[in-house]
Amino acid sequence: MKQPQPIRQFDHVGIRVSDRQQAVAFYEQLGFREVRSFEKYEANEMETSDGVRINLIFNATRLPHGRNVLLDEPIKLPGVTHPAFVVDDLYALKDWLDEAGIAITEGIHRLGPRRITLFIRDPDRNVLEFNQLVAEPASASTSPESITR
Repeated sequence: MKQPQPIRQFDHVGIRVSDRQQAVAFYEQLGFREVRSFEKYEANEMETSDGVRINLIFNATRLPHGRNVLLDEPIKLPGVTHPAFVVDDLYALKDWLDEAGIAITEGIHRLGPRRITLFIRDPDRNVLEFNQLVAEPASASTSPESITR
């Protein structure tokens, strides 16, 4: 039996963090602002000026080894591994991340035919992906360096 309601859009992703103040400050640097607080649920809603939303969930335990249990361990557990955000100019974002001292964990590279991407991690080691959507290359030899701003 088919689900009767079409899914119209994506609303938000919940990101579990261990330190509310540190996490809010980090995501504010990226362009999010807190618009709602859900104290009963130990969470908030943050939104960019373009309406992209995330929820931070403030009940994580910081692991002493500083590893992400979904991505950094040899046994891969089920779960959402990362949100992916679209930006207009990935190279400008990379320059800003470098200036802001935010470590890039995977530098700019093509990922499939329609995007170039880079990855960072938040203070709790949650992975964040940033994409710039691009036209499909005319040949397989097109490199990210040949994609202009």
